[in-house]
Amino acid sequence: MKNIITELRISLLATLSLAVILCGIYPLILWVLSQGLFPHQANGSLIMRKGTVVGSSLLAQGFTDPKYFHPRPSAAGQGYDPINSGGSNLGPLSQKLIDGAKQRIAAYRVENNLGPDAPVPIDAVTASGSGLDPHISLQNALLQADRVAKARGMSRELLHKTIESRTEGRDLGIFGEPGVNVLKLNLDLDGRL
Repeated sequence: MKNIITELRISLLATLSLAVILCGIYPLILWVLSQGLFPHQANGSLIMRKGTVVGSSLLAQGFTDPKYFHPRPSAAGQGYDPINSGGSNLGPLSQKLIDGAKQRIAAYRVENNLGPDAPVPIDAVTASGSGLDPHISLQNALLQADRVAKARGMSRELLHKTIESRTEGRDLGIFGEPGVNVLKLNLDLDGRL
């Protein structure tokens, strides 16, 4: 009986010690380091204007007005819902995916005044893995530029310069393709960034 009590006491002490270390001390150290070294990222990469959060540079938002660049389609909940983040999980042979892409291609061409055979970037008609990717391809942004320039009454040259200034390169210089953060670009156009 004495061995059982000793083993039980050791087990409880080990459990309590690990709980304090792993549930208290370790998270506190990580929080202090992240706040000290990367405060913007640790706090959600929020974009603030006049004390109000207007969005996160990490999450897409739905823009539908013609004067704004539009993000990738979203598969997150009812659209751009970070609580329901996730892809559609539809495979390349899925008829639902094929039909949805055809509808989006037709709508994209009409919305951006493109011809019936004009190529449409894949990111304009398919959602990302999270359904909340804040970036669009440079090609997608350039195809939307005429619509946005016309709706805003601005020159194409100025708009192209704004797109160029907001184009982000490949991650670590080698991964992915250059892209444009839609929220930052639209805030630039509104003169708020």
